[in-house]
Amino acid sequence: MSDSTPAARRPMKRGRLIGLAASLLAFAVLVSLGVWQLERLAWKQGLIAKVEARIHEAAVPVPEEQDWDKVGYEDDEYRRVLATGRFRHDLEVQVYTLADQTPDGGGGPGYWVITPLVTAEGAAILVNRGFVPMRLKDPASRAEGQTDGVATVTGLIRMPEEGGLFTPQNDPVKDAWYVRDPFAIGEAKGLLRVAPFLIDADGTANPGGWPQGGLTRIAFPNRHFEYALTWFGLAASLAGVGVAVLWRRRRRD
Repeated sequence: MSDSTPAARRPMKRGRLIGLAASLLAFAVLVSLGVWQLERLAWKQGLIAKVEARIHEAAVPVPEEQDWDKVGYEDDEYRRVLATGRFRHDLEVQVYTLADQTPDGGGGPGYWVITPLVTAEGAAILVNRGFVPMRLKDPASRAEGQTDGVATVTGLIRMPEEGGLFTPQNDPVKDAWYVRDPFAIGEAKGLLRVAPFLIDADGTANPGGWPQGGLTRIAFPNRHFEYALTWFGLAASLAGVGVAVLWRRRRRD
């Protein structure tokens, strides 16, 4: 009888050790996730500060075609630039959107008017000239805004969009657009040399009042501190449960 007792307890002790190891591993993972969220918080706060300063800087010439491959999110998103060329209104596309608020007090469903601006060198930069309500989707309904001649646009560099989970796919065949993708739009419109970014035009009024520019939404979701507290809270809860279990076992033993 005395020999069977230690043997019976051996699987129990082994199970406790496995449970303890699993708990410690889970605790380490939860803490590391919390630390990672704090690192993301610092990065996001730095990005927000950088963009806030960038949008108020004086406009600089848009990057030359030979430098387009150097344009990226980190250094160029929301940079104020100016570009000169001729609008190809015949190649305009309308990208469906929901505007929060427009200068005329409107908003709601409508379209971003995306028009290629062809430079003197023959390259094309897609310009988001602004918002129009659904009733003005047809360019003929806002003919005054279809300006001719050389134009200089001031605005913010925007990198290609990525559609969300519920965003419909672009349909070039039907000319139905939901995501601002310069490569897809350029290919659909036969533009061989198109910039890998767009320019969101500023609020300079267009003839006839449409499209309405200057409506770039500058907002960054920043819930990293909340997420960090969640992970640290779960780690603390796990530690509390572990301490309680060990204390009960010690009392029982």
